[in-house]
Amino acid sequence: MERLPWPEYFMSITRLVSCRSTCTRRRVGAVAVKDRRILATGYNGAPAGTPHCLEVGCLRQELGIPSGQRHEICRGLHAEQNVIIQAAVHGINISGATLYCTTHPCVLCAKMLINCGISRIFYAEDYPDELAATMLREAGIPVERLAVTWAPEAGTIAE
Repeated sequence: MERLPWPEYFMSITRLVSCRSTCTRRRVGAVAVKDRRILATGYNGAPAGTPHCLEVGCLRQELGIPSGQRHEICRGLHAEQNVIIQAAVHGINISGATLYCTTHPCVLCAKMLINCGISRIFYAEDYPDELAATMLREAGIPVERLAVTWAPEAGTIAE
């Protein structure tokens, strides 16, 4: 039996975190890691204490808005935003951390991740936002696709 490499281990946890998402369109999870320790986790969903999209529906979907557009009318926070918020609320410095995310960050999240000092990003699925990729590249943050999926029924990782 082989040991799971660290990047695949953390990406597997990220997939599990995404299972808490309350978005009706896309489940996203994110995990900030430094020195092989998880600092904060986040998933996409409405702010605490407000109705979730699972309860009230998705305005973007009702209006036929394509993925990656009109983020301002979405009830939810992105998983990356929730990682940053959770770290801040609990007084955890994530500067220099690696972010594992099930989906490539959008431009809004990319700007936040740049400013909070994330040093590297691993993601599993692409997202249609070229400006995000450009800005992360300009900021010198390595971004790498890690195509690993968690297979809960088998309890194993599949590529």
